Amino acid sequence: MKVITPKFRVSFPNVFTAQVNKLSGKEEYSLTALFAKDADLTELKHAANAAITKKWGPDKSKWPTNLRSPFRDQGERKKEGALPVGYEEGAIFLNLKSRTAPGVVDEKVQPILDENQVYSGCYGRASINAYCYDHAGNRGVAFGLTNFQKMGDGEPLSGRSLPTQDFKPIESADTDLNSDPMFN
Repeated sequence: MKVITPKFRVSFPNVFTAQVNKLSGKEEYSLTALFAKDADLTELKHAANAAITKKWGPDKSKWPTNLRSPFRDQGERKKEGALPVGYEEGAIFLNLKSRTAPGVVDEKVQPILDENQVYSGCYGRASINAYCYDHAGNRGVAFGLTNFQKMGDGEPLSGRSLPTQDFKPIESADTDLNSDPMFN
């Protein structure tokens, strides 16, 4: 069941080049979706529930115990008492993954070809699908990444500034280089 996420802040985007997953050893495309505390995730929760019901049936008493949820608190990422930049305790994040390259478009649904346009800190939404897994004792539901749409720029989570923050357009004066003594 494909759903479109609400707007989220992007973290750790790998939507142009696949990275090797440390656990599976397989290459995958991915991004982490950081949702605001007030984001309405109802449709995503319905999709996750539908995937579980499809895999293990409607009787919840027959579902495996300790199913892993894809809806995780951003506060889990706290290290040495501090959250990474852009993360907020009590807000939800989802890891979205795919073994095939997602489509990546801008606000006008035009393909994004410049990989620098999708960075940790920009905003977007994604088309995703819920699926269940049952592998080596790990059971749960996850979301596959189908496509990503960038919805706007944001403060980079890396602390690095954007070129548009550092520079202003240069006013070029129409000068005649032939009249400049340096070039004669």
